[in-house]
Amino acid sequence: MPNPKGTPENLEPGQRKGEEAMTANLSFRVTESMKQAVKSQKDPPEFCRQAIQKALDESSSS
Repeated sequence: MPNPKGTPENLEPGQRKGEEAMTANLSFRVTESMKQAVKSQKDPPEFCRQAIQKALDESSSS
């Protein structure tokens, strides 16, 4: 019978997509239609990170 808690390899952190570690969480409210639109993306967390980064870049350049 397999171990239900997984193997030690499964407990290691995943690969980072950038050079900074992603250790912080951010939570905010959205409309139900926005939530569904984000959830329908291929990679919702990365979609949100890119959208936030784009907005931050635009606001810092103006």
